[in-house]
Amino acid sequence: MRADLGADLLVLLHFGFILFVVFGGLLVLRWRKCIWLHLPAVVWGAWIEFSGWICPLTPLENRLRRGAGAEGYSGGFIEEYLLAAIYPDALTRDMQIVLGVGVVLINLMIYGAIFFRRRKSPES
Repeated sequence: MRADLGADLLVLLHFGFILFVVFGGLLVLRWRKCIWLHLPAVVWGAWIEFSGWICPLTPLENRLRRGAGAEGYSGGFIEEYLLAAIYPDALTRDMQIVLGVGVVLINLMIYGAIFFRRRKSPES
């Protein structure tokens, strides 16, 4: 596989994982067993944001890009792809904390809905 194609596929995987972290609780509403995949993903995603670490997929993507003769980038996936499209300035530590809190709050709301819906439903 060409390194640049591999890097592009990795970006799609990375973006899909981020969407799963943020909104995967909605899948749990439909398929309860998804909780065993989603909860660890949420913990990982929040930990990356709160700790200020960079996801291991980012250096791998950069390595693939450099292997294809392109330039890598400094920082993380969110700074390069998501925030670059939304915010003109670089990602700050405070913004990372806000993103981590957002992930936790969104998922607390979804899991709260699951919990209360289950308590109301006698057949669950």
